[in-house]
Amino acid sequence: MAENDDAGSGPVSRGGIAPQPLFAVAAVLLGSFLANFDSRLTTVGLPDLRGAFSLSFDEGAWLSTAGIGSQILIAPAVAWLATVFGLRRVLGIPSLVYAVVSLIVPFVHDYPTLIALSVVHGLLLGTFVPATLMIVFRNLPIRWWLPAIALYSIRVGFALDSSTSLVGFYVDHLGWQWLYWQSVVIAPLMGLMVYLGTPNEPVNRALLREADWGGMLLLGAGVSMIYAGLDQGNRLDWLGNGTVTALLAAGVALFAGFLVNESLVRQPWAHVNVLFSRNIGLSLVAILLYTLTSLSNSSLVPNFLGNVGLLRPEQSGLLLLTYGALPMFVLVPVSIWLVRHFDARVVTVIGFACFAAANLWGTQLTHAWAREDFIGIVLLQAVGQSTTLLPLIIIALSNSDPSRATSFAAYIQIMRLGGAEIGVALMGTWLRVREQIHSFYLGQNLQVGDVDVVRMLKQLADHFAAHGAGSAQARALGTLASFVAREANVLAYIDGFWLCFWLAMAALGFIALITRAPPGPFTPAPFGFAKMLLRKCGLSVT
Repeated sequence: MAENDDAGSGPVSRGGIAPQPLFAVAAVLLGSFLANFDSRLTTVGLPDLRGAFSLSFDEGAWLSTAGIGSQILIAPAVAWLATVFGLRRVLGIPSLVYAVVSLIVPFVHDYPTLIALSVVHGLLLGTFVPATLMIVFRNLPIRWWLPAIALYSIRVGFALDSSTSLVGFYVDHLGWQWLYWQSVVIAPLMGLMVYLGTPNEPVNRALLREADWGGMLLLGAGVSMIYAGLDQGNRLDWLGNGTVTALLAAGVALFAGFLVNESLVRQPWAHVNVLFSRNIGLSLVAILLYTLTSLSNSSLVPNFLGNVGLLRPEQSGLLLLTYGALPMFVLVPVSIWLVRHFDARVVTVIGFACFAAANLWGTQLTHAWAREDFIGIVLLQAVGQSTTLLPLIIIALSNSDPSRATSFAAYIQIMRLGGAEIGVALMGTWLRVREQIHSFYLGQNLQVGDVDVVRMLKQLADHFAAHGAGSAQARALGTLASFVAREANVLAYIDGFWLCFWLAMAALGFIALITRAPPGPFTPAPFGFAKMLLRKCGLSVT
């Protein structure tokens, strides 16, 4: 089939129907959740990993960048690889190799070897989510697509909300090694589900002969280098550092080369014309804004509780697990029902409205907020996580040819991995810069000799005098400085919530520009919900 494909449409991505759809859905569930859990666990558990491997702060930062950057390198090409080689080959053996690498990593103490294994670990991990998404597009009957995509779509929110608790449990009770060793159990199980749930397909040699290896390498390398530059930029002073400048410049140049390559080769693997459809382009922009808006869940709430509330990961994680992750078990069926009976654009509006409301609530933050004060915010974010990404993917699919999803899947991976990780890096920079600005302005109001300052210092010194008069004044000054730092941090987090709020509002604006999708398997019939209600009331429907 592939040799007759239109170059602009991409290869046909439909394969044999899954012999056991339940096993295929289980593979989607395990693969997508494993990838997000592993990435999140190493991010949240990085301080513990630095101590376990005896790494400096810089070495730990590069360890994280190497692991995630290698995921971004491979992820866009995985949909094409799955179309050519079949999902059993792309997921089966790599899942076993991944389990072996995960078993070995905790025993390594040589830093270059650790970095090399982290790159291999990331490359293998980067295949799981896009390949399991291709199980949906390639092998599942269309009636299974909604529940499978729903599981795929909530994996990010579920991993964000439960990973903090899991890190605390592993580190405190089982040992930090289980940040890696959980994959020794789960990855082979995922491989087994793939073997049982997907057909054994021959290699598509016709498509392999037309392989656009240069385009795959250019896109993957370009986006991963841009990510590495942004991830390290916050730590290395951005363009003031030669390494960051080189990474960003090279990444942009490689991406430009990819665009040129796709316009010249005879069989482009991910032609950019897939983005020229108005609704598809807008939905991909909305997916990017979703990943940025949901940073209020992944960065702001747990980081505030850790940095200002001084809570351990397992303490703040209990909030996210109870009110963020667990409600998704109820919200996923609700989101599927909503998409089946209402226009997906309406469901997406509900999701972004919940994100906007949660972030607006977060702008009322004070240093006195405790863990329980975030319950309403986390619940709203859980609703947003469950009712945003699923309808956005459905909107894009409804406006494209689902049988040619390879190019579409490549760009989803860029938005998923690149957008999320780049967003985390930019949010870290935003919080740091805003904290410095607020600290400067707060410090300007604390002038030497000011009546209020003198009174506060005297009260603090009198308090500390009972524990040693000699150090009372110094301790008073230190305490006042800590108050300034605390309030500057609080104001920075408020600015973070405001940023996420306006991102959610921008997303609502883009959703308003999306037009109704043409009739298809994912679009509810006009007035379908009203007709259903009339039938249940015993009234005839014409």
